[in-house]
Amino acid sequence: MRDADGYLPLEEYGALGDGRAVALSGADGSIDWWCVPNMDSAPLFDRLLSAEEGGRFAIAPDAPFRVTRRYRDDSNVLETSFTTDQGRVVLTESLNSGTAGRLPWAELARRVACTEGAVTLAVELRFSRRWDTVNPYLQRAGHHDLFHVGEVLGLFLRTDNVRVETMDDTAIRATVSLRAGEQATIAIVAGEAEPLVVPPIEDIDRRIDLSDEEWRQWCTRLRCDGEWRDAMVRSALALKLLLYSPTGAIVAAPTSSLPEGIGGKKNWDYRYAWIRDAGYTIKAFLRIGAWGEAKAALTWLLKRLGDGEPRVCYTVGGRAVPPPQAVDLPGYRGSQPVVMGNIAGGQHQHGIYGDIFETAGRFVACGNILDPASAETLSHLADQCADRWRLKDAGIWELDTPQHYTMSKISCWQALQRAIELVDAGQMPATCRERWSRERDRIAAWIDEHCWSEARGAYLMYPDAPCLDASLALAVRFRFDGTERLARTLDAIERDLGRGGFHYRYGGVEREEGCFVACTFWMVEARALLGQHDAARAMFAHAMEVLDGRGVGTYAEMIDPDTHGFLGNTPQGLTHLAIIQAIATLRGDAL
Repeated sequence: MRDADGYLPLEEYGALGDGRAVALSGADGSIDWWCVPNMDSAPLFDRLLSAEEGGRFAIAPDAPFRVTRRYRDDSNVLETSFTTDQGRVVLTESLNSGTAGRLPWAELARRVACTEGAVTLAVELRFSRRWDTVNPYLQRAGHHDLFHVGEVLGLFLRTDNVRVETMDDTAIRATVSLRAGEQATIAIVAGEAEPLVVPPIEDIDRRIDLSDEEWRQWCTRLRCDGEWRDAMVRSALALKLLLYSPTGAIVAAPTSSLPEGIGGKKNWDYRYAWIRDAGYTIKAFLRIGAWGEAKAALTWLLKRLGDGEPRVCYTVGGRAVPPPQAVDLPGYRGSQPVVMGNIAGGQHQHGIYGDIFETAGRFVACGNILDPASAETLSHLADQCADRWRLKDAGIWELDTPQHYTMSKISCWQALQRAIELVDAGQMPATCRERWSRERDRIAAWIDEHCWSEARGAYLMYPDAPCLDASLALAVRFRFDGTERLARTLDAIERDLGRGGFHYRYGGVEREEGCFVACTFWMVEARALLGQHDAARAMFAHAMEVLDGRGVGTYAEMIDPDTHGFLGNTPQGLTHLAIIQAIATLRGDAL
């Protein structure tokens, strides 16, 4: 499965989560990424970015094997079946929760059960050195094997039939031999700068099935029944993994520095909460009836905005995102640089205004109420949008060169239009309504004058730009303009940016990165909203057929349109929420 340098294809990973962090488990039984205790903490396992030296938690047969894997139905508990010439074992793994939700410690549980014949499995546990800033070490405390990685303290727990072969500060290696009907459980319990509970291994094993039941119970409360129900539920489960339960923040993805093009320099840290991603995800949660998650995320978002000048993104704890810092790791398939932190933390994007107000508008449209403090925060933001919309910004794609990006101007129009609608619904004070109305109209006139190209038959990426921008498909959902110009823009995007049924973000990037998966589902949604139902369904069916043929149902940011290999950070929130919105729109579900 791994290439000559030891890397797995990104589509061969499944994601596990507990509402605080996400682990990536490879199809060969190796967990290659897990940040402990939080999504934006330093990684405990980082083989994903350093195949030879990186930390990993591997369990696999010691003989050649074949693999099938799947998530349990309506669950984020993952099952991997290994078949050898001697027998078959099933690896079931979970980042465990309890009856009251997230546990007060991190608990990674892995059960291996032999269903046929006899199989011996090799176990290897190696910890990250965090780009040589720490040296992990092990110690014995009573009957327990402890490990220390910086301030992370953890336990290596297992049933009695797991035999440790070697153990030192660099690695733990063990074996377990099973016959049909036998099983073993191996687990890690960890925390950062805090005392540790030592749960009985039998309790940890039971929590695998308890966690599975909790996931399935959550799914029963969703409004996902109907056509493409399983795809919608799987994307909802992926989004649930990205919600940081202690605060309600939603990360863009739980990984860092996975390249948008193999060997390229577009390698970003996505383990932070973007206003844009939070807004889109809240709308997706509202659409499927995940009220608790939507409310938690909206509360987090509004509190951040009430703290002062709005930022593009925040840490999961609500702080400023640190600037990018290169770290000394080889990178996925040699893709450099490997970075922690993100440049977007210091950018301004007009899109945050539209994202915030669209989210608040959807929240109210679902029958909910804004509190006075939130309404006041939104009023100030509407004034700020009305003042600043003529400025250049970094745009939705966070580019280095500020421009008058068309999508950014549309987002400002969207913000003021939604603010007016909230006033008319009695949810915001009406003091500045007429001012917002006049600025909204000026924005629309500016876009029509400067951003439309009759020669191209489309809105350009920015005035006089040589290229188009696939994110303009979102303008249909935002109810900007009329049918004719938006329909022509979609056709132009298809001609210029379409490749193999998927779409590049904007013109000129095809040599640097793959197709941005969310753009394709934005196109599906837009065509459906414009009444082009047959075209929308055909585009959706093709995209899902390709994605369903890769991995277990968690999808990355980008895809190679020729090989269908995944690219970029994974699982990507924008991808999964775009799938939910596309399905709901195709089915005619309420917005």
